[in-house]
Amino acid sequence: MRSTSNPAFRNLPTGGYGSYTGIQPQAQGYQQPGMPGHGGYPAPPTTGDRPMTVDDVVTKTAMTLGLALVVGIVTAVAVLGGAISPYPPMIAGLLVGLVLSLVIIFKKTPNPALVLAYSAAEGVFLGAITGVFESFVPGIAFQAILGTALVFITMLVVYKTGAIKVTPKLTKWIIGATIGAAGLMLVNLVLSMFGVNMGIRDAGPLGIGISLLFIGIAAFNFLLDFDMADQMIRTGTPSKWAWYVAFGLMTTLVWLYLEMLRLLYMLQSD
Repeated sequence: MRSTSNPAFRNLPTGGYGSYTGIQPQAQGYQQPGMPGHGGYPAPPTTGDRPMTVDDVVTKTAMTLGLALVVGIVTAVAVLGGAISPYPPMIAGLLVGLVLSLVIIFKKTPNPALVLAYSAAEGVFLGAITGVFESFVPGIAFQAILGTALVFITMLVVYKTGAIKVTPKLTKWIIGATIGAAGLMLVNLVLSMFGVNMGIRDAGPLGIGISLLFIGIAAFNFLLDFDMADQMIRTGTPSKWAWYVAFGLMTTLVWLYLEMLRLLYMLQSD
């Protein structure tokens, strides 16, 4: 498999079903009823061990994103209505989502409960932030969701049509750009603790330019995510790992949505 800048897709299992797709090697000794001593037919794969399909990825991703969207809307409405303060759910969602993402990444587990819990935590986090932005710029939430969806769909079309090929050179470029963006944000965070403002997150030409750059990098990360999921499908990775694909796509979508929200705020704020 190619490398990817998304840590969720690092060192994942691949296939292992033999030449006959969907049939495990250990199942080859299964005998057809009424034919003792005969090799018989291989046992059909169960739901848990059959190869991953596109439908598996679409279904699990839709469930993950749907949960985050519902939880996010409920949280945002509660914040806007004054029912809750935005900061407790924002901090709680951020910390819980971070811990769950680290558990999922380092354990390399496709556990659906963990993935859905992560999705719910991100929904709380994003909903609280969205409520704050929406209170300053009404309508910005819908614009950010629409913009995120358009970027996602555009990059999916670009990947499926082969308009941009995911080559090793492009992969290295995207990984380098992502690491650079993360490093820049880390430096900015550390300096801000000492009262130093780099201005890269302020409303202005530099801040807008950085947000556009980050949105572009996040968009190109989708190409790597799609390519990795495609390789997992083609190599017969077990269907349960579709939850892991959904988690990986979710992490990129969270980053893209946050950058989209910030960009729209800078463009529309006085």
